[in-house]
Amino acid sequence: MRQIALKLLILGDGGCGKTTLLHRYIKREFIDTTTMTIGVEFFTKQVILDSTNVTMILWDITGQERFRHMIPSYMRGASGALLLFDVTNMVSFVNIGKWMSIVNKFYDNLPVILIAAKCDLDEFSIVSDIYAKKTKEKFRMSDFIKTSSKTGENVDSSFESLAQLAIKTKKLRPK
Repeated sequence: MRQIALKLLILGDGGCGKTTLLHRYIKREFIDTTTMTIGVEFFTKQVILDSTNVTMILWDITGQERFRHMIPSYMRGASGALLLFDVTNMVSFVNIGKWMSIVNKFYDNLPVILIAAKCDLDEFSIVSDIYAKKTKEKFRMSDFIKTSSKTGENVDSSFESLAQLAIKTKKLRPK
């Protein structure tokens, strides 16, 4: 069986649900309180996708403005990224452009999936799917997926879709 390791970035503003999404994916449980990520935290997960043993090295990157100067040192060598926004927080959505400008400083066409987090809070949502889909197109992102760390909705498929895109993109790159 083929083996591959992928460095996958989890990006987005502080408080938008990055650590909670990772916790749901790795530990299969919902945590409703997390501490602020300072710098970066690492998680690993092994999955089998299309008869390939994939080791995902997941980088939970700080979203806090005051630690933003640290982010460039974490960007190199990535195979893909999930870029989260909180559907109940317009600022986290507006800041997608800032996050994409950071990504674009390092990569020409890194697979990036736009993630609408906290979709279980639909009654409090202030970012419509139409705006999210337009933003996905504007920044030429690979996909747009709505998730809920609370219910588990689309959590696994977000990471697995990104891994599959990253594997496909790696095959296209010259060695």
